[in-house]
Amino acid sequence: MPSKSALFCSTLLALIAHVLVTDAQCQQIQLPPQALTQTQADLPSQTRRQAPRPTLTTTPPVQSVAQTQASSQAPMARQSPSHPPALTPVSHKLHTPHIIDPAIQLAMTSLQHIRANVQDYEAILVKRCRVGGVLPEPQYAKVKIRNRKTLGGAIQTPMSVYLRFLKPTDVSGREVVWVENQNNGNMIVHESGLKGMVNVTLDPNGYLAMRNQRYPITEIGIENLAKKLIERCHRDRQHDECDFQLYNDAKIAKRECRMLEVVHPNKRPHFDFYRARVYIDKELNLPIRYASWSWPTTAGGEPVLEEEYTYLRVKANAGLTDQDFDIDNPAYGFR
Repeated sequence: MPSKSALFCSTLLALIAHVLVTDAQCQQIQLPPQALTQTQADLPSQTRRQAPRPTLTTTPPVQSVAQTQASSQAPMARQSPSHPPALTPVSHKLHTPHIIDPAIQLAMTSLQHIRANVQDYEAILVKRCRVGGVLPEPQYAKVKIRNRKTLGGAIQTPMSVYLRFLKPTDVSGREVVWVENQNNGNMIVHESGLKGMVNVTLDPNGYLAMRNQRYPITEIGIENLAKKLIERCHRDRQHDECDFQLYNDAKIAKRECRMLEVVHPNKRPHFDFYRARVYIDKELNLPIRYASWSWPTTAGGEPVLEEEYTYLRVKANAGLTDQDFDIDNPAYGFR
């Protein structure tokens, strides 16, 4: 007859064997970890199951707790016509019709025409801009501009600019040449008279070059004007406080134009101007004038002219060459 210790050992061995068998069976039916993270695309087509499609509702957006508390606790502010409440841009307006869409379409059509058909041009540029609260008398300059042309993202023809100032007296005779990616990005300036004994090299964005200017020479030209118009119109699409008018019978120096007028009745931080006007030459399909005004400083007062740029006697595709933008051109006064 086996002893008690022998019976205890045999019972213990049987129990251990049962546990090992059960554990092995459990291991055989466990799923691999990656099966728990498979996507629908990884599964056989017959086993795919699509999640139920969410139901769309027309319920208005729910305010956050902070918004609800602020609206219920804050006293109602008194509103003034001259200080209307701030508005928040609504991004979905990019996909809905806007009053300024015709302006964007005209500007886009002009820009596409410039890029496809206008290699260069000559013109008389009349410009003035308010800087430091001062609006100077207009400056007149003969300009030669060659538009940048690219192929496959690479610049084939760099943007090139030549300026010769005609008046007023303090700038008459000044010449400027700037060619994209040349002279380390600098512009070369030559003054008239004794001041013109040497050429001066300036950073287009530096203090001297930008004195009494709002924009660097790198942003000059009709193509840049069209691009800026598009950019500002797209910005205005984010807001409702915008009026737009199109006039088909405008004229600039006897040139028949379409005139686009944009007005922002209420002064807001996101608006650059109270009123802006752009004139697009009907025959050339080029924007030849831009002018903007800031808001009246007094109730019932007139808007304040801030800047104006007009291109007169525009000759498109004048056949300009590298020599037109070379300081060694014998027709120029560079030293």
